[in-house]
Amino acid sequence: MTTADSHAEAVHGAFAPESWTDAERRYDELGSTAQVVVRSVTKAMAFDREEYDRRVDGDVVETARQALFAETLAVHVADRATFEGWREEYNREVHVAGSDSVGSVAWHVSAPAETAVAATFENEPEAAVGTVRRMAFNRLYRDRLVGGEP
Repeated sequence: MTTADSHAEAVHGAFAPESWTDAERRYDELGSTAQVVVRSVTKAMAFDREEYDRRVDGDVVETARQALFAETLAVHVADRATFEGWREEYNREVHVAGSDSVGSVAWHVSAPAETAVAATFENEPEAAVGTVRRMAFNRLYRDRLVGGEP
């Protein structure tokens, strides 16, 4: 989608938790998936048992779980006018990263956190979606799901 034809809003991803219970359940469920992903990747990298034990710890699996959670978050992508129209009706805080002078915006709305994050972009919607997902996890979900500092 280019900025010239981006008048329609698109949604990338499907997970938009309605409550902290939804977010926590999803995060918990992704623990075993993260373990399988890490095992599969290390197998493809030809790790033997010794190397696996030396290099893979709980932090590695936890990082995979965080990435899996973030990568499934629903992110809206549209032109600035569509975003501004949505923002006027939203009536909650929206943290926007980027410039006011670019034509497109990607954003994630977190019902449980009662806020949203957004990133502006001109030509790379996929990069903006990735940025928004990282912002959403780190700003809106991390403390509640993981605790501690990012």
